[in-house]
Amino acid sequence: MPVLPFLTFVFVSSFTPGPNNFMAISFANRYGFRNTISFCIGVGAGFFLIALLCSFFNRALIEVLPVIETPLKFAGVIYMLYLAYKTFTSSGSKQESSAKAEKNLFIIGTLMQFINPKAILYGIAVVSTFLLPYYQSYFSYILFCLFLGIVGICSSITWSLFGSVLHNFLDRYQKVFNIVMGLLLVYSAFAILIG
Repeated sequence: MPVLPFLTFVFVSSFTPGPNNFMAISFANRYGFRNTISFCIGVGAGFFLIALLCSFFNRALIEVLPVIETPLKFAGVIYMLYLAYKTFTSSGSKQESSAKAEKNLFIIGTLMQFINPKAILYGIAVVSTFLLPYYQSYFSYILFCLFLGIVGICSSITWSLFGSVLHNFLDRYQKVFNIVMGLLLVYSAFAILIG
C-alpha cells in the first residue's frame, strides 16, 4: 500500500471542515470540551463501523465479481478529485448543527456517520483504493478500521479543542488553506493511479 498517499488522504479527509468537525465546534461551545468528548468518541465509533462495513461489503463484491475492483479503485480516485474541487471552491462558511442537547452525544456522533455523505463516501474511497488492493485478511481490515476510528476521534477532538483558533485562522487564510488541502487530495488521487 502506498503509505504516504493513504495517510495524506486520511488526514485531509478527516481534518478538513465537514459535518463532524462543525458539530464538534458547536457542541464544545454549547456544552464545554469535557461534555463533547463523548460526541468525539461516537464519531470515531461511527467511522470504525462505516469503514468495517465498507471493507466486508467491498471484499464480498470483489470475491463474487472480481472485475469490480478496478471500477471501485477509479470511483475512489474520482471521489478524491471531487473532494479536491470542493475544497478549492469552499467558502469556509460555518453551518450550524440542528442536533438537540438533551440527546446522548455519543449516540449522535455514531449514528450521524450513517447519514453523513462525507463519512460514507470517505469509507468507500479509503477501503476501495487503499485496503482491498493490498490486503486480504479480515484482521487487517479490522486494524485499519480501528486506525480510521482513532483518526476520527482525533480530528473531532482537535476541532472541538481548538475550534475558535482554527475558525479565526481559516477566516484569515481560507484561500491558502483550501489550496493546500486541495493539492494534497489531488496528490493522493494521482499517486493511486500511478502506484
